[in-house]
Amino acid sequence: MAEHLSQSELDYPFKLLEYFNGFRVSKVIFSACELGVFDLLLKAQEPMTAQRIAGEVGASVDGMERLLDALVGIEILEVETKEGTAYYSSTDVSNLYLAKSSTKSVHSMIMYQSQTIYPLWNNLVDAVREGKKPKSADSDQQKEDSFLGIYSSEQEMLKFMGLMDSSWVLDGHDVVTAFNLSGFESIVDLGGCTGALAQEVKKAYPSSSITVYDLPHVVEMSQKHFPQESDEVAFVSGDFFDDDLPTADLYVLARIIHDWNEEKCLTLLKKIHDLCKAGGGVLLVEALLFENRRGPIMAQIFSLNMLMQTDGRERSATEYTRMLNKAGFQHVQVCRTGKSYDAILATR
Repeated sequence: MAEHLSQSELDYPFKLLEYFNGFRVSKVIFSACELGVFDLLLKAQEPMTAQRIAGEVGASVDGMERLLDALVGIEILEVETKEGTAYYSSTDVSNLYLAKSSTKSVHSMIMYQSQTIYPLWNNLVDAVREGKKPKSADSDQQKEDSFLGIYSSEQEMLKFMGLMDSSWVLDGHDVVTAFNLSGFESIVDLGGCTGALAQEVKKAYPSSSITVYDLPHVVEMSQKHFPQESDEVAFVSGDFFDDDLPTADLYVLARIIHDWNEEKCLTLLKKIHDLCKAGGGVLLVEALLFENRRGPIMAQIFSLNMLMQTDGRERSATEYTRMLNKAGFQHVQVCRTGKSYDAILATR
């Protein structure tokens, strides 16, 4: 670390202190979202005092003023003082990404991070010691199947589905256009959850048929709670490990392979390979580690999260390529998007 830090950091650890307090910064944003601060400011269309905001969301004035000042400090809100009174207003970033009503909102992602991932990370020490999901994190039954924990209740399931939905609002277009997929007439998104990524596929390739394939209760909840932009995306129920898969020219596995150990990954990839005709293939969407495993930091953090929540991990492009080759796919292309998720296209 010393080679990356300036001499001033050795004199006083400003950067380390910033890292130490990172969890508090996250919780400031999470709490403001949960209280509805960003939605209120967007709806108001005018600066508001801490007293007025506190009254609207049912909070103390003192507590709200401190929260708002912290949001100003991290440049998510703006403030102007008139005659000794502070008036707070939203920024373009808060309006676009943090207000629940925005089409680009990541509010659902934030709720999942706050209510599920944040407490889960209290288990990090145990997970590192044991090299697997800690015993305190799940029941014995849930240890056999990671998604029994993730889908342990309807409320938890909806939060996870909201996370996935928000993810593709941000990254969907980039990953489905990383390669030209127009030559694939039929596309199946395996584990496609709410259909948010499938909708991005449909927008980018309107002449292709798109099907979301997921567990029966996921399909049911998707159709009940997540309105579809287009009725041209079909939903089919099934378990991609145990049941027959729909035939397709291209199968999409977006944030799926990282959930499992290599043995299960190979089982699924070989199953897909055997269904593919010549020219058919699979599109993997994952957060790729650098080959030397020294970044990106987000992929490294994701991999730690996989240690605590699933049996999987994040991998490098070479590791995914090796798995795809083992499964029978010989033509593999990699595209780093420069954002949260990257794409790998493998064809038979």
